[in-house]
Amino acid sequence: MLKTNEAHIVEFLLQCQPGQPRTRGNWEVDHHGIPFILPSIGGITLNVQVGDSAFGWQGDHIEPGVSCTADTQKPYEHPNVGVQIYSCAGNIATVVTGEAKGAEGRVLGHHGGSEHVIVDFPREVKEKLLYSDTIIIRGKGQGLQLVDYGDIALFNLDPALLGAMKIQEVEEGVLEVPVTTIVPAVCMGSGIGSAHVAKGDYDIMTSDAETVRDYGIDKIRFGDFVALLDHDNRYGRAYRKGAVTIGIVVHSDCREAGHGPGVTTLMTCASPLIHPVIDPEANIADRLGFGTMLKR
Repeated sequence: MLKTNEAHIVEFLLQCQPGQPRTRGNWEVDHHGIPFILPSIGGITLNVQVGDSAFGWQGDHIEPGVSCTADTQKPYEHPNVGVQIYSCAGNIATVVTGEAKGAEGRVLGHHGGSEHVIVDFPREVKEKLLYSDTIIIRGKGQGLQLVDYGDIALFNLDPALLGAMKIQEVEEGVLEVPVTTIVPAVCMGSGIGSAHVAKGDYDIMTSDAETVRDYGIDKIRFGDFVALLDHDNRYGRAYRKGAVTIGIVVHSDCREAGHGPGVTTLMTCASPLIHPVIDPEANIADRLGFGTMLKR
């Protein structure tokens, strides 16, 4: 078992609510120059959940489950900034008002730009939700550290999810981390250069069909753990040869240039101390038993 400082990390109660689906209200243009009007970010998305494919939807930047903010009118201000930073993948979320009161879900991650925390609930729960309902997230994970692996930084990661990821210590200073997909540095797009990764995400570009096929990117599911090669996320999102970042997929493929499935950072190191290994079940739904796992 990996030793962490879990006993010393802070746990908050974070309050948020579902946000209505957003639209720019006009034509958008894809990377082929074709205009489109399709569903996009936000909403209580009834028929899309963690474990489903991130590809094939008639939409752009689709967020599975329930997209939450603390204040839908002020996404870049307090208190929403705190909800974004302190909500971590794997955190438990509970509905505390309305017909769905008492139902529990799980945080998937953050979507930058829309400034949403994405929470998975079963469809029968989502059918009962209102946009005025209140959801409480047990925010726990920021500040989590690996005691014996000081060069590997953790972000946005609930300790319980870390324990469920089936990470193995294979040699001194190296961790073997199961992922569904290994993504080359050249594929990373929108979000590169952000100052830090404690909120938001960045995108795996999918405009080159041959590269998408070669690396199996089109097989990615919502909630997959993926490895981003030669990307150092310790102090922002940057290219660094030999670095490795592990992230979780939080939104769908996209039609806009420079975009694709969005990834929230979970683990990162500046040198190859993380060794990714392919495991088709390296997905938060499979590891924690929610999302599409409930259909099986």
